[in-house]
Amino acid sequence: MQLKPINQQVVAIVGASSGIGREAALRFAQRGAKVMVAARSESGLKSLVEEIQRFGGEATYVIADVSDFEQVKAIADKTVAQYGRLDTWVHTAATGVLAPFEKITPEEFQRVIDVSLMGQVYGAMAALPHLKQEGRGALIHISSMEGVRALPLQSPYSAAKHGVEGFLEALRVELQHEKLPISVTSIKPAVINTPYYNKVRTKLGVKPTGIPPYYQPSIVVDAILYTAEHPTRDFIAGDVGRVLDVLQRVSPELVDSILAVVGIPAQHTNEPKSEDAPDNLFGPAPEYDRVKGDFDNLVIPTFLDWFDMNPPVKWGAVAFAALGVAALLGGWRPGNDV
Repeated sequence: MQLKPINQQVVAIVGASSGIGREAALRFAQRGAKVMVAARSESGLKSLVEEIQRFGGEATYVIADVSDFEQVKAIADKTVAQYGRLDTWVHTAATGVLAPFEKITPEEFQRVIDVSLMGQVYGAMAALPHLKQEGRGALIHISSMEGVRALPLQSPYSAAKHGVEGFLEALRVELQHEKLPISVTSIKPAVINTPYYNKVRTKLGVKPTGIPPYYQPSIVVDAILYTAEHPTRDFIAGDVGRVLDVLQRVSPELVDSILAVVGIPAQHTNEPKSEDAPDNLFGPAPEYDRVKGDFDNLVIPTFLDWFDMNPPVKWGAVAFAALGVAALLGGWRPGNDV
């Protein structure tokens, strides 16, 4: 399967007014792609398009709430009407409620599912006919490590991301069966320093935080740009995510025990925040239309992402390490360690 170079692509980015989606739009446009950006915050979209146009990029926006299929379909349709086709669909929109499960109302839980799961489903449904018409393309869905391992205090978001993983697996196999050259990618970020924790609804009595450490949004955008040109099944963004993935595979019970001790206190800051504070659960939060959140002081670098974006080097290093281990074992004989 071969995807177009980014400078020849038309890209739709959903959830682009802030965070990962905003930086992705800027980076795609800087590399020559034509970009359609969508979100609920018109002020955020306007400022984003103006920023792209200032450096000579091509971008248009459409206001949409992803919980409404017709509004999501309008994103894809407007992209094709404006630019003639659709090559890559990037879906980042999400919301959440941080609270103990028993404090979350049915309406709140349903809303998180409607946005963070059904919004992604609607995105794939809206984009797929246009990708098929073009004859190739990429569906890039921003999932989460919470699609691999659920976290306490985030049951609706974790449920939504597990659902995202399920529907993408099914869709991917169906497209393979049809022999359609459409890449379906799940990008699973670790904790990322976006305004997400400024905007979500919280019932913790304080401003919430992800479980540190954090990574900057740029590492997820690097993965998005890579998978827009290189068909990729899954991409974990952030080394801590890879550690969590291994631990969850080896012993979910061990991860349970760790999270039972640190998972709940680690999601509390010392900054008071009322349950009635504005949030983005049912409407936009335009005051946070920016890329980064408030946790620069907790950010660390990632190292293994680069290897995943350079497979020959990655597998060469694995092979070299395997040969080294084999050589060491081959030189060992009973009694040699005396």
